[in-house]
Amino acid sequence: MSIQDETNSPVTPHEQVSPARGWLGVAAITASLFIFLTTELMPIGLLTPLSASLGVSVGSVGLMVTAQGLAAGLGVPFIVAWTRRVNRRRLLTTLLAVLAVGNLITSITSIAPNYPLILGTRLIMGFASGVFWAIGVSMAMRIVPAKHANRAAAVVMSGISIATVVGIPLGTLLESAGGWRTTFLIWAGLSALVFLAVAVTIPSLPSANAVSVREVFELPVRNVPLRLVLVMVVFFVLGHFGAYTFVRPYLEESTSATVGFITVVLIVFGTGGAIGNFIGGQTVNKSLRGSFIVGGLIMIAALVMLLTIGTYDFGVIAAMILWGLAFGVVQLSQINMTLSAAPETFEAAMSLNTMAYNTCIALGALIGGLFADHVGVTSVVWFGIVLVALAVILRASTGRRTTPAI
Repeated sequence: MSIQDETNSPVTPHEQVSPARGWLGVAAITASLFIFLTTELMPIGLLTPLSASLGVSVGSVGLMVTAQGLAAGLGVPFIVAWTRRVNRRRLLTTLLAVLAVGNLITSITSIAPNYPLILGTRLIMGFASGVFWAIGVSMAMRIVPAKHANRAAAVVMSGISIATVVGIPLGTLLESAGGWRTTFLIWAGLSALVFLAVAVTIPSLPSANAVSVREVFELPVRNVPLRLVLVMVVFFVLGHFGAYTFVRPYLEESTSATVGFITVVLIVFGTGGAIGNFIGGQTVNKSLRGSFIVGGLIMIAALVMLLTIGTYDFGVIAAMILWGLAFGVVQLSQINMTLSAAPETFEAAMSLNTMAYNTCIALGALIGGLFADHVGVTSVVWFGIVLVALAVILRASTGRRTTPAI
């Protein structure tokens, strides 16, 4: 049985899904990713007005992102295990309902007049976000024909690029027009619309691989390929986000970049990510190992370009689009590597992947900050190069074996 066949298990014993409905469901899951990610990252573009309105420092407002990210990472293995027998359509609609209510609470002054309540709400929303990351991709891969499973995963992951290119700038624009609470109110409405889309388009999806909490944490102990994939994810995420978090100060120092140019650079990165998702959707079927290695090497080359020709605008643009492209390919590759290593327990494996991923985002930013403060912001780029190189070396040295021994 192929990896795609394993993931594309029957929807229900009696229900057949037409290709058209399957792809509509994939679109609804992609919209879900867009909503979850933009909700998580929205405070980044609203730091100043949130700080002024809530009467807290900009750094404290940044905890809105940190709290949601850490909750998404640390809570997901437990919640996925506890809900292991819940129908996945019902679980996703519940997660979207939590998101809609959380955004609504954040937006209404009479309900959330103070920062601690908003922070607590974000923490709960983070748990919902983490569970989505664990189940969303596998849901999309199950509701389309098996031969299109990787393409469905690529479509869903394009939601990351859409959120980067459209979601965050749109949220900032809405804030300037009507205030930050209006932004979150609109996102509450969008969450409700996606809730309806999921309920209508996605068929009943019984849980395909029920695993207890103990079994979740035993997976990397007895599954060597999965353990190796998780180590690669740690290296990749630490390197990528350690460097990416400090792109703005690096460009301001090296090129005296303006805010407008930095905005363009971030949009270029997101566009490159969308292209990378598309390319990865084609290449992972042909060579999963090669896609990860080549994507990682391109990312290293892009970071080296930033260090060498990043003093020129054209050099920055070229480096960032390559970086985004590589990120899209590696991101999709590591998800498929997780699937390949644990096809029969994919959701449980993805919960560990999500825990490692989100935790390393926070650690990458922390370690990068220490390098930037004590060695200089250029050292953060070198940090990214070294960590991504370790991920590539590990993938190259583990050979072609991607499935666990039976």
